[in-house]
Amino acid sequence: MAITDRAYKAANRRGAAIQATFPAATAVGYDRRSARVIIKLASGLHITFAPRDVQGLENAQPDDLTDADISPSGLGIHFPKLDADLYLPALLEGFLGTQRWMAAQRGKAGGSAITPAKAAAARENGKLGGRPRKEKATSPK
Repeated sequence: MAITDRAYKAANRRGAAIQATFPAATAVGYDRRSARVIIKLASGLHITFAPRDVQGLENAQPDDLTDADISPSGLGIHFPKLDADLYLPALLEGFLGTQRWMAAQRGKAGGSAITPAKAAAARENGKLGGRPRKEKATSPK
């Protein structure tokens, strides 16, 4: 498939618009003491996060996070040892992962919440042989 001049110019316009909206990364590193990835942006803002909270880095070891590269546009970070890429606009918009991935993470956290009421209900259900079965809806005759 050949790229037309029109498509090339349109892509350049979209890229320029994105670069005008999001600050570029100027430095990236991994701080072993705090176990955090740190991205410094051209705006002076530093983004710091735990790798376990980021899609694609959640199973990374500290050595996997060294030697990260910044893309020429400044909008991408590449971790060569993991062959993982982060796109800063998406990272900032989805808060460290795609919306679907982040929803799954929130669901995991909510499902594992332990409260005194939840613990008491689980103990009571255990005494009775487990969670009560739901009654099947009967259809009218």
